[in-house]
Amino acid sequence: MATTAAGITALAAARWLLPASLLALHPGRRATAAAQSGAEAPGWPRRFENADGSVTEIARRPRRILSTSVTATGTLLAIDAPVAASASSANGAFFEQWAAVARERGVTRLWPAGQVDLEVAYAAQPDLIVVSGNGADSAREQFDRLQAIAPAIMVDYGRQDWQGLAVQLGLALGMEAEARDAIARFDARVVEARAHLRIPEGLANIVSYNGPGVDNPIATANSPHARLLQALGFRIESADPAWHGALGQAGDFVWAPYEALTRLTAQTTFVLRADDSGAAAMLRDPVLANLPSVRARQVYGLGRNSFRIDAYSAGEIIDGLLARFAAR
Repeated sequence: MATTAAGITALAAARWLLPASLLALHPGRRATAAAQSGAEAPGWPRRFENADGSVTEIARRPRRILSTSVTATGTLLAIDAPVAASASSANGAFFEQWAAVARERGVTRLWPAGQVDLEVAYAAQPDLIVVSGNGADSAREQFDRLQAIAPAIMVDYGRQDWQGLAVQLGLALGMEAEARDAIARFDARVVEARAHLRIPEGLANIVSYNGPGVDNPIATANSPHARLLQALGFRIESADPAWHGALGQAGDFVWAPYEALTRLTAQTTFVLRADDSGAAAMLRDPVLANLPSVRARQVYGLGRNSFRIDAYSAGEIIDGLLARFAAR
């Protein structure tokens, strides 16, 4: 009987920590020795509903995955999927938070984001191709041509956190148990870290500080970054949606004009894509000198790899918070 991933993305929107009841999906189809044996294994073929509404049939459990999305690759690695090759970020490198893992597993680096090379994809000899339907690393326009090389699936990581993507990929790859285990390990780490943190008083906000003349995105309370910090015990000051202006409905971030930063009231500010030396630029900004967090000198970098949350960057964030706020 075929397995479908339709509707799994809705799970990710529910909460940061997926309860066991939601993770116990298709309990009779966990990866087993029989499931790894090929087309004769129970549970195969599977039907995967793609982000564009099409359906891909996957005949057997994949052994060589090509990821055209550097963002999806981090989650594939987190569930121990057999990634043979992956596109890189626009600068030609893998994300720092998991680059060492990719090297250890022998993942071949392909084209930079947005520069799909079909000949290179063919030469990689994948038996499954993972495509993102959104983002700078999307290969949506090449999806049909990639399908001619190997079965290809399309995911939308912009509408879910890494846990939801892990569940969705686990269903497609016959790795439900691995996805569930990766999430459970991370949830346990969050619980343990919370027990060792001494949380600063008052609210905290999360800002992508870019300075004057451009937008300075501020995380909403429902963003993956905010949900992670809330799971660790922080109380989050959410951005005012009105600051988003004419850009449509705000999602994980309100793309606020620089002047809106002066209206923030939290006693602690975390700066995205920055270590403490990067966060110091916000501390030196004379226009923001009266912000409560600036006056209190409680402006901290959330980490250089913190802009996009995956299992690895979230782990780095936890390590950084423990280093700074661990109870003595």
